[in-house]
Formats: sequence, C-alpha cells, structure tokens
Amino acid sequence: MEVVGFIGASGTGKSHHALVVAYDHEIQTIIDDGLLIDHNRIVAGRSAKDETNRLKAVRRAVFNNPDDAAAMKAALAKAAPEKLLILGTSRHMIHRICESLNLPEPSRFIRIEDVSSSSEIEKAQNIRIKEGKHIIPVPTMELKPHFRGYLLDSIRSFFYDNNGKKLSPFERSVVRPVFSYYGKLTFSNDVLESLVRHALSQSEGVTKINRLKVAINYNSTRNGLAIILSLTIAYGQNIKKLMSRIRRDIQHEVEYTTGMAVEILKITVRDISPQPSELQEES
Repeated sequence: MEVVGFIGASGTGKSHHALVVAYDHEIQTIIDDGLLIDHNRIVAGRSAKDETNRLKAVRRAVFNNPDDAAAMKAALAKAAPEKLLILGTSRHMIHRICESLNLPEPSRFIRIEDVSSSSEIEKAQNIRIKEGKHIIPVPTMELKPHFRGYLLDSIRSFFYDNNGKKLSPFERSVVRPVFSYYGKLTFSNDVLESLVRHALSQSEGVTKINRLKVAINYNSTRNGLAIILSLTIAYGQNIKKLMSRIRRDIQHEVEYTTGMAVEILKITVRDISPQPSELQEES
C-alpha cells in the first residue's frame, strides 16, 4: 500500500480539497479525522469532530485508543486499497497515524499550499473561526449514522485561546454533497417536484396537491431547499400527525435522493375532502 500525506493547518481547507487531491493522484481511500472514507463512503471509524474536547479529538484522530486502531486496521485490510491519502495538520501527525495503524511511511507529502491559493486558505480560516464550520468529504446522507442527532448538528468547539479558554460555544459540522470529483450535479425543479409528489403519493390522507413550489433558499448560508405546499386532505384525518408524517416523508425522499437539505417546508391545508380519493393535482 502506498501512503500519501496531505498536510495543512487546522481550518485551511484540507477536507474541502481532499477529493480533488485524491482524484489527481488516483486514490480512492482517505483517512480524515478518525474516519475511513472509501469510494466516497464512510466505511469505518468515528469522527474526531464529534468529540467533546480538543484532547479527545486529537487522540481519536491519531488512533491513540487501541480499540479504535484495531477496528481501523481491520477496515483497511478489508478495503485493501492500493493507495491511501491521510490528512493531518503536520508530518508528525501523519507519522503517528501510520505508526498506530502499522502503515508504511508516506511516499510523499502534499501541502495545502500546493493545491490552494493564499486567498482561498485565508477564506477557509475565516469561515472556520467566524462561522465554526467543518467540511467532511462525503455525500450528505453518509454523515447521519456517524454523528449524534441530525445531518447538520451542533457539536462542541475545539477552538481555544492561549489561556485555554474556548473562543466559541459550538461549531457546525458541514458536509459538502460530493457526487463527482469535478464539476457539480444540478437538479432541475421538475426533478425535485417529482420527488415531493412521489413522497405525497405514499402519504395516506392527502387527496389533492393544490400548489407545489420548490426553490433554493438563497438566504441560507447552505443554500438549502425551500418547499411550499398547499394540500387538500381527507376528512377525519388527525392533521397534526398527518403533517408530521408528510414532513418526514418529503425530507427523507428529497434528502436521501439528492443529498440536498430541506431547510424550509411550508404546508397549507387548503381544503378537506368529504371522503378519501386518489391523489390529484390542480391543473
């Protein structure tokens, strides 16, 4: 196995550039902050970003715990990659990871400065400090099983000043939904609306879609989706339970299929039909 080290100070954009670096060097497997990512999927590990303090985060990132190290060794043996990209803040950190996992020493090191301009690095650092955002190089739906709570969950800060005082009360773990190494995947509104209609067709109690609009929420820092609905429901439905089920079904259908977050979902019950019928749409 050939190991390649990718080095950059915390918050300089390593994880953001990791997939491009991996693609350029024909690498399919990455170790980043305690996670093993193989072919764009998290296959093993627990993220250091989910730890409650900096010391625990560092220990997890370098696999200081024997159980974590053993589990990662087993996962690497199963994946059997020809090449492995390891992200770290320094050569020393990457050497420690290799030592913990009995990996060969890196054949070469790539610096963040080799793939990112000074202005991009400065921007990444500002975002980390001011907004407390992390990037994890996997599709959005891959994050959920590996973090407590929902996809974009608040986790405690790893930032401290020289006196050991925390600089901010929390950070957000942000996932960039990556579907390919270059370019981007765009979904038309017709596709998104079709996904919403399909989710509604599975919700017993909705008899008619009076209005449906899907748009990007540009007021959001994450450009999530805004979905506006006007519905007719069947008589006798528990509206509160029905709305909760609709929200859950739409969220799952759209987010699982596209990797995009539903940030706004507004539902208006326009009418109640006297009896259940097949789902219709107003022309």
